[in-house]
Amino acid sequence: MIRSLVLLFTIILLGAPSALLFIPWAAVTGNVMPLYTAALTIVRFGYWLVGIQIITTGQENVPPNTACIFMANHVSNLDPPALLPRIPGRTSAFLKKSLMKIPILGWGFRLGDFVPVSRDGSVTGAQESVAAARRVLENGVHITTFVEGTRSTDGRLLPFKKGPFYLAMQTGAPCIPVSLYGTETMMAKGSNRIRPGVGHVVFHPPVNPADYASREELMQAVRDSIASGLPEWMRR
Repeated sequence: MIRSLVLLFTIILLGAPSALLFIPWAAVTGNVMPLYTAALTIVRFGYWLVGIQIITTGQENVPPNTACIFMANHVSNLDPPALLPRIPGRTSAFLKKSLMKIPILGWGFRLGDFVPVSRDGSVTGAQESVAAARRVLENGVHITTFVEGTRSTDGRLLPFKKGPFYLAMQTGAPCIPVSLYGTETMMAKGSNRIRPGVGHVVFHPPVNPADYASREELMQAVRDSIASGLPEWMRR
């Protein structure tokens, strides 16, 4: 539990002054990169403090100067801060709409083009999220999504949500499958306790939506790719 508090206080103590400096800068200049870089640097430092090491492979598979949809499995709350700093360039992500209402932090999310998602399951809400994500891609910013829609309780792959693949078929953006493992031993679902350890982020070659006749075929191709980078016990 001590490591969890150390990570939390590190993010708060370093994040607050960074937000006060870089959020107004982004609002005035339209340049969000200093804010984005500062946030990821703080996360990296916090992970180092609590003994979390992230090993990254396959970054050469990410096509340069191309907005992509990164599709990852999800086994721990440690996954987003482990993955986002390793993605070349800048990425947006899908967030619960309620997080956009948090003072200062929500403003930062909006400046960073993060995409709000309604959890009410409505068709209208889903369409709005897809439309917003499409605009982000058209502006040259990546989208990152955890395709299972929730964290796996035992580390094994869950069924995938269809929304990200609908977005991919609509936009034609390359899909980059990402395999995450190791973080499930450092912070399991339902626990706030952090243990030191080594997590792995594996970027796979792009999957081109245009090569598939249906959303289901694209989903299976991405699933096979993600599974190929996971330990055998995590595959289903």
